[in-house]
Amino acid sequence: MDTKTTTEKTGESADAAGTAEAAAPAEEKAAVALDKQDTAPDTALIDADWAGNEAEDEAEDGDEDDELLAEAAAPASAGIGGAAAAVVSAALGAVALTGTWTGKVVSERETLLGQIKTSGSGTPAQQISEIYGDAWHSTALVNGVFALIALLVAVLVLVLPGRPAWVRSVAVAGAVLGGLGLLLSVGTYFDLFLSLPTAGS
Repeated sequence: MDTKTTTEKTGESADAAGTAEAAAPAEEKAAVALDKQDTAPDTALIDADWAGNEAEDEAEDGDEDDELLAEAAAPASAGIGGAAAAVVSAALGAVALTGTWTGKVVSERETLLGQIKTSGSGTPAQQISEIYGDAWHSTALVNGVFALIALLVAVLVLVLPGRPAWVRSVAVAGAVLGGLGLLLSVGTYFDLFLSLPTAGS
């Protein structure tokens, strides 16, 4: 009878051990499933953050590309404007030295006005002053205006930074021509180089 009882107890212990062994894998599986559930939202958040960072990086790259294009276009347009201004200053300086059509028209107008004023009653000194002197002074005034514009444009080109060497060279030529033309125009207007002839000479 004692042997039977012992056998029964041993069987019960074996069954309990088997039940415990069977329950252990189930608990482990449940714990693994819970861990997966816990880590799944973290993975989703990481993916969302990575996607957001990538979008921000692409937007920043696009902005940088736009800025680079704008910076590349600005010097090109500024270079064209500076080159054109330098050429204009040199041309205006040359025109101031050689004379302009506008100066010729103004001179002829002053000559005609002088003839009208002195016709029949003007003295030789008045005729010289009204017919010739005013015409010469008017031509010098017009040429001086062109020379001053040429000088100002050339100085503006030289003052602004970032100009190529050839543009600065042309601007220097325009400044020299403009300064020389302005000097000659002022001297002619105030009779510093050649005075008006007198009636007795």
